[in-house]
Amino acid sequence: MMTTHANEFLNEVQKICATIDVQTIEKLASALAALRAGGGRLFLLGVGGSADNCSHAVNDFRKLCGIEAYTPVDNVSELTARTNDEGFDTIFTGWLEVSRISNKDALLIYSVGGGDAERNISVNLMRAIDLAKERGAKVFGIVGRDNGYTAKKGHIVVVIPQVNPARVTPLCELRGATRSIYRQGWRAGGTRIPRRPLVRPTLAQ
Repeated sequence: MMTTHANEFLNEVQKICATIDVQTIEKLASALAALRAGGGRLFLLGVGGSADNCSHAVNDFRKLCGIEAYTPVDNVSELTARTNDEGFDTIFTGWLEVSRISNKDALLIYSVGGGDAERNISVNLMRAIDLAKERGAKVFGIVGRDNGYTAKKGHIVVVIPQVNPARVTPLCELRGATRSIYRQGWRAGGTRIPRRPLVRPTLAQ
């Protein structure tokens, strides 16, 4: 049988699922459960396709997990105003300062590379990480490279294994699969994180 692109890609997905660090996923789940229990907020940051992942994840964290989550990429007006007036490198730090990020809160970075200080890549993410750590907030991440700024500076970072360097970006989008674990409720400290009960509003007769 001829090997197709779809076969190759799905085989690579299987390799990632078989080799990803499950213990780190569990640590992140426990940390997020603790964040929720302590009344902390979760701020999600990403650029490009990762920005879209942030927006989707905020919905899942809020609706399904009961975590107070936000992302600046949901506010295009503020994001573009900060880019125009202050520059792209500080779009996230300005937003986090207004949000008064504190030691009760956490940052979750979605990124392929996670930032690169030497090559000046994703400076906005790197500055946000630095600010969060200055304020005592936890820094989490789901990234595609283990040598990026997020992986080096974050407290708990899930790294998507590189099984094919030519397809790092599309395979890194498997963080959507990682996020889907939340939909079923992750295990944290041996206790399943329950999904929030679905309450359907009723219309008055």
